[in-house]
Amino acid sequence: MSTITVVRKDGYVAIAADTQTTWGWEKESAKYLINHQKIIQVGDNYLAIAGSTTGKLVLRHYFDRLETTPDLSSVDAIFATWLTLHESLKESYFLRPNEDDNDSFESSRLDVLIANAHGIFSVGAHRSVQEFSRFYAEGSGDSYALGAMYALYDESKSAEDIARSGVEASAEFQIATGRPVLSHCVKLIEK
Repeated sequence: MSTITVVRKDGYVAIAADTQTTWGWEKESAKYLINHQKIIQVGDNYLAIAGSTTGKLVLRHYFDRLETTPDLSSVDAIFATWLTLHESLKESYFLRPNEDDNDSFESSRLDVLIANAHGIFSVGAHRSVQEFSRFYAEGSGDSYALGAMYALYDESKSAEDIARSGVEASAEFQIATGRPVLSHCVKLIEK
């Protein structure tokens, strides 16, 4: 699994992710794995994926082949992008969308955080999109990350420092999260 975080503060947004991959009881650390980055860049957007490593490969492959950079500037724009993506996941990437017969909608099986000049967003497995005012975390260590970011948010730390600290706290206490932590920071567009 993973721990990924996003933070919005003082005119900046930041995204951070750990670099460990876990397969059952085995772990693959960044020390041994060259392609350990969980954050991908899509135009001026940064996306981090919690869950299957295949999800990162699929998203990068899908977005790299689009003729134009998708609009990820708002909840509605991201939702529209994910509707098209979901169709492609089933047709081109062989997604098995069924998780539970009680689910109202098919799952894309991806939990993604997005940071860009417009804000910080999450996209859940059922294509629910949320925009956050301060911070958020996804993945197996999200509770540690949320606690750390909550404790630090009102301190004089930058968005990137807080995002990194959330993942660092998770790496300290949660077995499926590992160092080093990678991050990116973007200046917000004034509205």
